[in-house]
Amino acid sequence: MILEIRTYRLKPGTREEFVRVMREESVPLLERAGIRVVDCGPSLVAEDGHEEAYLIRAFATLDEHRSQEEAFYRSAAWRSGPREAIVSRIDSSHSIVLDAPEAAAAALRRA
Repeated sequence: MILEIRTYRLKPGTREEFVRVMREESVPLLERAGIRVVDCGPSLVAEDGHEEAYLIRAFATLDEHRSQEEAFYRSAAWRSGPREAIVSRIDSSHSIVLDAPEAAAAALRRA
């Protein structure tokens, strides 16, 4: 399984709304597109005083990761949906993609 951990450094004062939009709008849209979301939420600490959040997704293969992500971010549902509410609050983002056992996703999944 491929596990992607994405972190977001957010503009000041935007974390609460960013996480709300992510959980209520973006995650359901990702899941309808066939992308498995393991978890998302606010970081427990602020790196250098910056508000941060994360998104963890799982994919069967690296090729699936690339193709599903590309299709999702080009979709009309994303572009006319929560895209602006998400992107406008991000200062920067970083992703790590790794090969992991299925148990890793299960352990990270919030009940």
